[in-house]
Amino acid sequence: MGRKKITIVGAGNVGATAAHWAAIKELGDVVLMDIIEGMPQGKALDLMEAGPMEGFDANVIGTNGYEETKNSDVVIITSGIARKPGMSREDLLKINAGIVGSVTEQIVKNSPKCIIIVVSNPLDTMTYLTYKVSKFPKNRVIGQAGALDSSRFQSFLGMELKMSVEDIKVMLLGGHGDDMVPMPRFSTINGIPVTELLPKDKIDKIVDRTRKAGGEIVALLKTGSAFYSPSLGAVLMAEAILKDKKRIIPSCVYLEGEYGLKDICFGVPTVLGANGIEKIIELKLNDEEKAMLKKSADSVGKTIAEMKAIMGIA
Repeated sequence: MGRKKITIVGAGNVGATAAHWAAIKELGDVVLMDIIEGMPQGKALDLMEAGPMEGFDANVIGTNGYEETKNSDVVIITSGIARKPGMSREDLLKINAGIVGSVTEQIVKNSPKCIIIVVSNPLDTMTYLTYKVSKFPKNRVIGQAGALDSSRFQSFLGMELKMSVEDIKVMLLGGHGDDMVPMPRFSTINGIPVTELLPKDKIDKIVDRTRKAGGEIVALLKTGSAFYSPSLGAVLMAEAILKDKKRIIPSCVYLEGEYGLKDICFGVPTVLGANGIEKIIELKLNDEEKAMLKKSADSVGKTIAEMKAIMGIA
């Protein structure tokens, strides 16, 4: 059998931290790939030298090419640039689509049987691009947003309630960012609906903070964006796949009629196991939730249409 192999493309903060989480969890051997010479090698070596202290046995290697990534079981794509001052959304979209598109081609060439987890932004659009370029079946291309957004929602509920986040389980749908659709009706604290423990105005405030959580961190850091939590979101998904856990984790996937949506990559509750997306769960939504979902889908669809025009995708 041998060990599982996880490749992480992009060795910046998100990629390097993903390697850290994956090594500590001993999910398999980790290949950290980046085009900057020496950077992934240095970070990989640093991580390996932490192994004896923490007692993890994962091999971590850094590389500037795709040769070492061959036959990976899971590939996590974190590549792309962050938006810089004065840069339009279209500029960012164009640059990141170019990067993610070419990365996907290399992944498919070297690991034709892998499952791809996309973390690059704009998340839903980059997941759609990866799905189209890879030509993989839809169960094997998954965007990481719901795992992170859920964790943020759980954190804020825990802070407000002064209760352990271990007992808080939440559900959310939709695009990553301002149009996310948190679902208080499906969110519980050890089985007790959150709507029983908090008034609607408090929940609405927490929902709003969850939607803007990424921006809150960017505003504080000033020179970058979140990386501890997004990277762990991706590794949590990789763990569910590599250990065939059949966990329900909201994930960004290609839809073909589910929730009345077609030809879009969008966040929905999924069962993650050895085959990647093993099932999409369709919740019965009320009118308010349906309206929020439609608004989110319209926003994601618009960005996907822009990207298709830039990249010449039919």
